[in-house]
Amino acid sequence: MEVEETNSPLLLTTDELKEEYGGDLLEKIWIESKKIWHIAGPAIFSRFAMFSITVITQAFAGHLSDIDLISITIVTLFIITISFGFLLGVASGLETLCGQAYGAKQYQMMGIYLQRSWIVLFFTAILLLPLFIFADPLLRLLGQSNEVAEKAGIVSIWLIPLHFSFAFQFPLQRFLQCQLKNAVIAWVAGFALLLHVFISWLFVYTFNVGLVGTAITLDFSWWVTVLGMYLYMVCGGCPHTWTGFSSQAFSGLWDFFKLSTASGIMLGLENWYYRILIIASASLSSSQVVVNALSICISIYGWESMITLGFFAASGVRVACELGAGNGKAAKFAMKVSLVTSIAVGFFFWLIIMVFNKNLAMIFTSTATVVGAVNEFAAFLAFTVLLNCIQPVLSGVAVGSGWQSSVAYINVVSYYIIGTPLGFFLAWSLHLGIKGLWAGLLTGTVVQTVILIFITIRCDWEKQALETSISLYKLRSLKQ
Repeated sequence: MEVEETNSPLLLTTDELKEEYGGDLLEKIWIESKKIWHIAGPAIFSRFAMFSITVITQAFAGHLSDIDLISITIVTLFIITISFGFLLGVASGLETLCGQAYGAKQYQMMGIYLQRSWIVLFFTAILLLPLFIFADPLLRLLGQSNEVAEKAGIVSIWLIPLHFSFAFQFPLQRFLQCQLKNAVIAWVAGFALLLHVFISWLFVYTFNVGLVGTAITLDFSWWVTVLGMYLYMVCGGCPHTWTGFSSQAFSGLWDFFKLSTASGIMLGLENWYYRILIIASASLSSSQVVVNALSICISIYGWESMITLGFFAASGVRVACELGAGNGKAAKFAMKVSLVTSIAVGFFFWLIIMVFNKNLAMIFTSTATVVGAVNEFAAFLAFTVLLNCIQPVLSGVAVGSGWQSSVAYINVVSYYIIGTPLGFFLAWSLHLGIKGLWAGLLTGTVVQTVILIFITIRCDWEKQALETSISLYKLRSLKQ
């Protein structure tokens, strides 16, 4: 089957850029920036939309009762976060393969990879089910009250459909994203957000469905995004990359599983890392003011993470596409432009937090003591946000290059052998409390970032492109 060639500037290689723009560096930077924002912009919007769906659900639950709000918040911050982080990471293995296949114009393989990813993520979701089924005793073990744990346990059971939606949504996102069909993802997410506001209002205020009904609205809205992307794909939106279901999806599953699992561990460890602050806050401080201030900081960090995840997606797709096309220099150039752009965004948010920290806190609360406590954490939050704009781009480069296994080991060492023990030492042994714990966690992030910078600087990108071409040839042979 022949595939039409495209002359879109978004797909031009570095050599083609030189030919078309006379080799002018500023022109190439401008074109590469457009490529990055073409991916990152819709990715940021769609992540904001999906994140907002969860926040809106929490807000409507808060109108039911305080205990309902606490219960659903704990489930979304702890249980769902673990599921989301690991399954998102597992799906990123598809980003490596689909991005490289798209760059190599092996379009039909992308549909096979998508189906393999669905299989792997579905069985991974089954393995994670005990987390939802036994949420009640798990939360009691972690120190939650019986009433909160019981209600949270009920909510987690009803959010199992949401958990399984991740297994199908994340691969579809990456499948479309690698084809630069990012606008579709954004439109679907925007529609789901508007629909969620309406059905949440309808269920809570008209039907009085209670906490379980609120959880069901969250399930429904996430599955709407799955259905929207799936219908777009099967109804002619991806004629070259989706040719229907195939038994070939069951071949080569072990190699696919290894890559996907490494991606899951890599991103899961990153996604869960700063949740340690929330888990340990109750033990480190008996002051509700401090805990509330910390929750505000983590919320701000969570919103900003939606932006950095967009750059994670952009760097991963751009590097994977160029490596798949055999353009090592173009992959290196894409990595540099993406990193500089993300750092600029990071400094912008760093400056906002440092200058307007009191105003930011007042978005969440008008209590003077809490605002003051947030101000004390401002420097830690600002530097966490800044590092969070560097590290995801490097992780995206790792995903695009297929380095997930190596980065998973780096994350274990940096985060959980260096950062976490150092934070515990500063917090408890030196009695520095939450600031000490946060300083230790920041140190772990610095170590991880420095190692990733060292690896990317030393990478022979032409050799990496050659190895990618060989890997694609081997993977293609599994189809035959």
